[in-house]
Amino acid sequence: MSENITTMKEIPEKDYEQSKAQTKQLYRAMELVTQSVYEEFAKLHDSIIIEDKAVPIGRKWIINKFGPDKDYKFEKETVWSFPNRGEWATHIGNYRGNWSPFIPRNLIMRYTKPGEWVLDQMVGSGTTAVECKLLGRHGKFVDINPNAIMVTRDRLNFDYVSVDSGYPNGLKLETYIGDARNLDKIDNDSIDLIATHPPYAYIISYSKSKVEGDLSSLKNLRDYLPAMRKIADECFRVLKHGKHCAILIGDTRHHKHYVPIAIRVLQEFLNAGFILREDIIKLQWNTKTTRERWRSSKLDFYRIAHEHLYVFRKPENEEEKKKFKLSIKWWSEQPSTKSQHADAKTRLKATTNIEALETRLNPYGFLYIPKSALASLPFKAGDKLRLKIDKANNCVVMTAA
Repeated sequence: MSENITTMKEIPEKDYEQSKAQTKQLYRAMELVTQSVYEEFAKLHDSIIIEDKAVPIGRKWIINKFGPDKDYKFEKETVWSFPNRGEWATHIGNYRGNWSPFIPRNLIMRYTKPGEWVLDQMVGSGTTAVECKLLGRHGKFVDINPNAIMVTRDRLNFDYVSVDSGYPNGLKLETYIGDARNLDKIDNDSIDLIATHPPYAYIISYSKSKVEGDLSSLKNLRDYLPAMRKIADECFRVLKHGKHCAILIGDTRHHKHYVPIAIRVLQEFLNAGFILREDIIKLQWNTKTTRERWRSSKLDFYRIAHEHLYVFRKPENEEEKKKFKLSIKWWSEQPSTKSQHADAKTRLKATTNIEALETRLNPYGFLYIPKSALASLPFKAGDKLRLKIDKANNCVVMTAA
């Protein structure tokens, strides 16, 4: 069957390069925050505001232990549960939504060696950073919220002498204010492990919309998921081949019905080229949102009490992706999916003179079409399209994604 396509005037290649440059300009560049910058900040502030709560900084830490209890055994199965979230070193639970230190500790110990590089580009209160310090891994830690980076630097501000012979000299723990969609100060193929805990769409607004670019301030999944795709692309770029990227993500409810956010984020990372290595179910304990919003004991639905910890792997090469074809972007392999795509392309058979439309690609990658022209087109607002430059025929091929 021949492919049914709709064409539009070709956008010059220089415009695509300009669009790419504009996209980078939209997202804040990484800005290094050193220990001295933190110390100057702490002289003027004894706390910072995260969400609507004051989080103390600048105090001297009194630490009783630097790791979990000696009888703790690392996780071996795909269901993780930490009723006691872990409060060693500077890990404390006064930063809403931060993940248990047991999670990055397990990931770091399984997927890296001392002296390798770990990235957490949505570091929040610095849980991953503290574990890197304790376990002897170099790290780059980024957050869009300047206040969060000050909390991270504060949590790293303790003395620690490791007795591990493999602990590296001159451990590097770098902190940056920046956007996870623009890791401009991190080289391609330079990171050994990504371990991060992004906001679950709009569930917790950490900056109350006061920080430009804060993903937790996005109001709907239509904005959130393209942002997560850009994050996935950056993860893929900076991660070394064969190395791992771990994302903890959860779901929510709307009008008392389940809203699957995690599976949508999973798809964005597989779309970026990753292979799914693990899907770990992490049980939740004492969650503030669930406790406050669904207080009644007579609910007509089940409280959400789990999250997904997806562990992705960047393939060594394209040939390897064939070997793991059942763990990659499966919807392109399903017969039902193929038939749906065929139907979508068939719907595009309607003869439409798109060449006459004044269309353009904006820096986000969306195609904008005037409302006056939309009625004449064989697709509706919000449909995902696939665009491909066909230089031989001097056009852009547009098909249903």
